[in-house]
Amino acid sequence: MERTPGRVLVIVPTYNERENLPLITRRLREALPDVHLLVADDNSPDGTGEIADKLAEQDDHVHVMHRPGKQGLGSAYLAGFRWGLAEGYDVLVEMDADGSHQPEELHKLLDRIARGADLAIGSRWVKGGKVVNWPASREILSRGANIYVRRVLGIPVRDATAGYRAYRAATLGKIGIDHVASQGYCFQVDLTLRTVREDLRIVEVPITFVERQIGASKMSRAIILEAFWRVALWGVQGFPERLRRRRRR
Repeated sequence: MERTPGRVLVIVPTYNERENLPLITRRLREALPDVHLLVADDNSPDGTGEIADKLAEQDDHVHVMHRPGKQGLGSAYLAGFRWGLAEGYDVLVEMDADGSHQPEELHKLLDRIARGADLAIGSRWVKGGKVVNWPASREILSRGANIYVRRVLGIPVRDATAGYRAYRAATLGKIGIDHVASQGYCFQVDLTLRTVREDLRIVEVPITFVERQIGASKMSRAIILEAFWRVALWGVQGFPERLRRRRRR
């Protein structure tokens, strides 16, 4: 039987998602009616922010944050975290606007939080997890990136780049989100690493990741390159601590 982890806020960053936002909002509200949604819109030229306002007018569980311009995924989530913490939410969730993170699976992450996890990750690369409609090149990139992260950082997480995740409010307080500077692809790795270093409990939950059907992906070569060099830097910085842990064993 699934448990209730308290007040839940789902943060959905948007940039040019006018077609996807109403769909993901409806699915979330139908799947989990008690959950609240915060749309963090980066001044989308296509009018996504205005659509979010209309959704909020019709539903008191929907909230909107208007940001001055395109500042990136990590920045949007950090702003959403701060808003949610200030409003007293117990659990804060990251979810994409494009439908790749299925709201119908959110209950699985929240159940693990209720059972004691500090961070629940919707994982594609654990047993039972899978991806739908991805080209082979994209799967190779994601699997390879996660192998790279595990080896360089020495963290026991199979999908550290996953963007579907639920944090306890206390977890975000402990890992120091005010000092996070990373963006894009490596933002998730950054927060995962911070959670590991605080010796907090991470649970990976198998999900089905569905490639977007409407709109264009925001992934770029610059985002991927930022991730690789930041992970390498974190690996060098954390090597002395990993060496001390091995000696203690």
